[in-house]
Amino acid sequence: MLEMLISPRKAERRPWELFFVGAFYASISVILVNWIFAQDAVLSNYSGILIVTFSVMFSMPFVYYLIKLEEEKITQNIGMLRLLREHEKALWAFLWLFFGFVVAFSFWYILLPSTDSFKAQIDTYCLINRPGNFQECVEQYGVKSTSTTAFTTSAERLFLIFANNIYVLMFTLIFSLVFGAGVIFILAWNASVIAAAVGIFSQSSLSSLPIGLFRYMIHGLPEIASYFVAAIAGGIVSVAVIKHEVGSEKFWEVLQDSLNLIIVAVVVLFLAALIEVFVTPILFR
Repeated sequence: MLEMLISPRKAERRPWELFFVGAFYASISVILVNWIFAQDAVLSNYSGILIVTFSVMFSMPFVYYLIKLEEEKITQNIGMLRLLREHEKALWAFLWLFFGFVVAFSFWYILLPSTDSFKAQIDTYCLINRPGNFQECVEQYGVKSTSTTAFTTSAERLFLIFANNIYVLMFTLIFSLVFGAGVIFILAWNASVIAAAVGIFSQSSLSSLPIGLFRYMIHGLPEIASYFVAAIAGGIVSVAVIKHEVGSEKFWEVLQDSLNLIIVAVVVLFLAALIEVFVTPILFR
């Protein structure tokens, strides 16, 4: 019941409603994990993964049917430009869902009395943002781990961030090809990591939450948008393999559409890396 609060067709007409759906799914996930697993000596160490898993479970049916709906549009012979515009509707639906995840996860990160529910996310944040002082970073936010290496110049940071994002993009594409809607796990995980970063930047203050969201959404939204574009590209191919014979004319139309989407995703991803390295630090010193 909870996983089908809104239909894919309605979501494309009114995508902003997905913000509230995403926020609800994320909140229920955090509450369930803290209620059920917080006292478990073993599972409490994996609370960050469990929160993401519950969010994925709720979102999976919606994401599958939305990707299926996108693949059906290719059979309508509406032309490439109009087809790309049609995919834009699904992209906005995904983005609003993702933004709902980020806001809710950030809210609970700040509101909860400890950061135990976001241990894995804090590790990831420190690995990306403070690799030279990784152990100090994770200990500062209540998690103990090991150290790693650092990068110094903006060029090195741009290369490493873009290379890491390309890796995530490729993994998103492959995962969506193999398991269609399963790609929502990667995207929900990224939402939880960004939420931890927002909470850290906000210094666990609800009054600072809006500026924290703005700080990370400047480059976060285009970055995540590129992942969603890749997810749509891989997802429609995954559905097409089931519905059409490989090598048929309709299958090649799907493949061509997916290739165009992947090219767009890579370009947007590079722009997001430029913003993260050169624009965001200027605005938030």
